[in-house]
Amino acid sequence: QVQLVESGGGLVQAGESLRLSCLVSGTIFGINVMGWYRQAPGKQRELVADVTSGGNSNYADSVKGRFTISRDNAKNTVYLQMNSLKPEDTAVYYCNARGRYSILSRPYDYWGQGTQVTVSS
Repeated sequence: QVQLVESGGGLVQAGESLRLSCLVSGTIFGINVMGWYRQAPGKQRELVADVTSGGNSNYADSVKGRFTISRDNAKNTVYLQMNSLKPEDTAVYYCNARGRYSILSRPYDYWGQGTQVTVSS
């Protein structure tokens, strides 16, 4: 059974930093994209950043220059370093892993349960 376990969320003040981690456990291989999404109260879930197995990353405009996504393929772990946090970054942050087990299999799309990030002004 595949599980995505996030850690590192919490309550910080504006301008401070947090580092989120997500470990993908279970029998899994062929992960192509790992990423972080967030959902604030009353808003839709949105992409924060993602990174391919080859290291190509993509960021939401609102976090460019402040957040950095990284990935350890050997450990099936993805990280999100969040600097200069703002109150508008407050949300539940979800880890995501997408890929396929083989060229003949259907793609998979796994999600973590989320970790709360709260930034006070």
